[in-house]
Amino acid sequence: MTLLRTQLGNTLRGHRLRQRRTLRDVSGAARVSLGYLSEVERGQKEASSELLASICDALDVELADLLAEVSLEMRLAEPARRPVALAGVGAGVGAGARPGAPDDDPAAAAVDESAEPGSAVIDASVAEPALALVGGGQPARSAARPAGAVCLAA
Repeated sequence: MTLLRTQLGNTLRGHRLRQRRTLRDVSGAARVSLGYLSEVERGQKEASSELLASICDALDVELADLLAEVSLEMRLAEPARRPVALAGVGAGVGAGARPGAPDDDPAAAAVDESAEPGSAVIDASVAEPALALVGGGQPARSAARPAGAVCLAA
């Protein structure tokens, strides 16, 4: 498994080298010590969001683009993923589909209903948002939702 700090460092170093810039040049522009920037690039230090933003500014790279590139590299570097069991997923949703998802949606098809009731197995290789809103247009509490479930309604 690749650590986030390692991939961030590799990606930052790649941008710096493609621009044919030295550590000294970028560290000065980012107002970060040369030694610390070197440790970040080697994946030995966990950079704060402020530090990453400063380094990205010095490299003329959007922070969002850097993070997207790192995310893609981490997905490609990881071996085939195993299905992940998530308790309570699919409760109140018929046939394993997400509300409003078309029948040919690969994320909806990724739910395995052969798991025990109240849980589902989802193929982790399907990109899913980290946070999903539940219960849009429905009452805050429904009989289908377990008592301990949290509802985030807009």
